[in-house]
Amino acid sequence: MSSPLHLPAALTLSLAFSAAFHCSALAENPAGTPSKTTPPTATSTAVKPITFVEYDLPNGLHVILHENHTVPVVSTYVLYHVGSKNERADRTGFAHFFEHLMFEGTENIERGRIDKLISGAGGNLNASTSFDQTDYFFNLPANQLRLALWIESERMLHAKIDETGVETQRQVVKEEKRRGVDNQPYGTLFENLAAMVFKDTPYAWVPIGSFQYIDKAGIEEFRSFYKTYYLPNNATLAIAGDFQIEEAKHLVADYFASIPRGPEIQRPTVNQPPQTAPQLKDVAKDNTPLPATLHAWRAPKETDPDAYPLKLLGTILSGGRSSRLYKRLVEKEQAALQVEAFPYLLEQAGVLGVFATGQNGVPLEKLDQLITEEVQRIKADGVTAEEFQKVINQRDSQFAGSFGTMSARAKNLARYHVFYGDANLINTELERYLKLKPEDIQRVANKYLTDNGLNVLRYPAAQQPAQNKDK
Repeated sequence: MSSPLHLPAALTLSLAFSAAFHCSALAENPAGTPSKTTPPTATSTAVKPITFVEYDLPNGLHVILHENHTVPVVSTYVLYHVGSKNERADRTGFAHFFEHLMFEGTENIERGRIDKLISGAGGNLNASTSFDQTDYFFNLPANQLRLALWIESERMLHAKIDETGVETQRQVVKEEKRRGVDNQPYGTLFENLAAMVFKDTPYAWVPIGSFQYIDKAGIEEFRSFYKTYYLPNNATLAIAGDFQIEEAKHLVADYFASIPRGPEIQRPTVNQPPQTAPQLKDVAKDNTPLPATLHAWRAPKETDPDAYPLKLLGTILSGGRSSRLYKRLVEKEQAALQVEAFPYLLEQAGVLGVFATGQNGVPLEKLDQLITEEVQRIKADGVTAEEFQKVINQRDSQFAGSFGTMSARAKNLARYHVFYGDANLINTELERYLKLKPEDIQRVANKYLTDNGLNVLRYPAAQQPAQNKDK
């Protein structure tokens, strides 16, 4: 159960276990009275502001309510501020394991019944884990809000963590890793990338974790993890859809107010010395069908002001057939089958990558050379006015259509509150892009895409010999 990023197919396979969404919203005072809101004045597309109320329960649970009667549905979204970076290096995979374990049942919900309760009520559900968070959502008919809140409160207070559930999910998680990572072409790419770029930090392992650590862990370790992180003061509950605010407040209080507050969370810090030399690693696997290369650089955390021009840089490099990398590597040189740049920005760190899958027989050195030339060109010459206006227009259009579903609104409201400290960004974040200038993109390209900061991961085709060989 996870939510993929919009990345190239090969990367999606390995990133499916570490997806995190970057979205936005509008703040109101804790008492629940909507604050006055002005639509972004610089926006070229008129978008009606998303209104909501937010407040804290005495136990620390943060609640965000968005009332909308457009369609008779309701979406609930619970974000726990715990991901793989909260794990011990010798117990990786715990956060992802709990994503699965929380569907096992509770003291008052029989094993395997959560899925059936939601589907039987005409709804659907999912969950995901990333480096920084674990989240759970339900989409239901509007008259089923009480069911959703009951299940989520049960999971927060009474999750069933016993040997049967743990052993069941051990096998499920291990099979998921075999199928989605180990047996996929390029499936280990993000594991290798994280280990290289985030070495000696809590981001050095990916959320899917390792077999050996999940197998070693005892039942009390799982119970301890639950008691440490699955707390109301480590959670945000967002509800969006067809309901009445005051009624929802009463329901939230009924189901969550009695859950005890837990100790404050001890959060890890990520500090890395500057990278002083480029790194290269070849990964030889028998199931690699075509040569592929990934160039990656450390990037800022997601809340850094540089995150905004960096995201635009990624789009200019590879966003569509008119992008620089596509025109050069795929159309002109016919060296690559596909190429895409992606920023992957986290709570305390980030990475910008350029991934290219080569045509059969194309040397990896050729792909590396072409990517390097295009990166150097944008660093030296910047971007054209036409490129800049196009990417701004694309971002404007994306914002106009990003928050159409109640599920997206609930998710974005919660995430912006937790990681940005401002749910209001669902209405105002576009302004940050509209204030940028073309020179901002050139500036971040030179700041982050340095020669010494380059990390290259290459996957030679199975029939080709590899240097720097590593499995």
